[in-house]
Amino acid sequence: MSLGSIVRSRRDELGLTQEIVAAQVDISKPYLSNIETGRAKNPPSDGVLRALERALSFRPGELVRLAHLVRTPADVREKYELYEAEVHKLRGVLRDRNRDSGDDGETGDFEGPPATEGRGATGISIGGVVPIINSVAAGYPHHFTDLEYPPGVAEEYIRCPDVHDPQAFAARVVGDSMEPDYRERDIVVYSPNTPAQSGDDCFVRFEEGEGTTFKRIYRDDEESIRLQPLNQAYPAQLVPREKITGLWPGILRIHRIREA
Repeated sequence: MSLGSIVRSRRDELGLTQEIVAAQVDISKPYLSNIETGRAKNPPSDGVLRALERALSFRPGELVRLAHLVRTPADVREKYELYEAEVHKLRGVLRDRNRDSGDDGETGDFEGPPATEGRGATGISIGGVVPIINSVAAGYPHHFTDLEYPPGVAEEYIRCPDVHDPQAFAARVVGDSMEPDYRERDIVVYSPNTPAQSGDDCFVRFEEGEGTTFKRIYRDDEESIRLQPLNQAYPAQLVPREKITGLWPGILRIHRIREA
């Protein structure tokens, strides 16, 4: 989500017109419109951004930090976001270890300020990096491993604009049961914090030892979930709900057009 889109969404959420916000920020309505649509020739000044923060009830410095990140060269921004993701997840590992040892879960000096620009952001975000944890079968369930990494930590990450779930993860498709919509080696990003609805294409995790699969899910009744392949060569499966421990909808597909 762009800076302008974030400003426009908050203004709409608050029910404010462009005229009202422009007057409060002391800028013209056409200039505010250009900011929201991304047509402004130059980025807004920090002063304008701070005034927008006050007018639209953002946290102090929230828009300014986001604008500074947007102005950062792409290669530098990518490295920053990767470091931010690693630090965020390492903090989570420390919290989990403290809980396991009977501590209160705080990480003390390791906690630091909340991130607002990358994965794990507690505020607005333009998206960030998502861990690719392994593969998910577009076929019958098979053994799944996240390589024993802590949740959200992986050897490989992918940058995903407009993905704001701090627990989002990606997996490569294996098999052909979801063709023609998904092909082997496609990367699908999943959002654990998005409720799965009937008709969603989901990462499905079964009870321990039973593996995972990637299917379109349907809630035909209260007792079971139908796992429907898109490839007609594969039959649907009815699985009791208690046998499923994770049901996370796909929100983004990354498909390779050709070999580079």
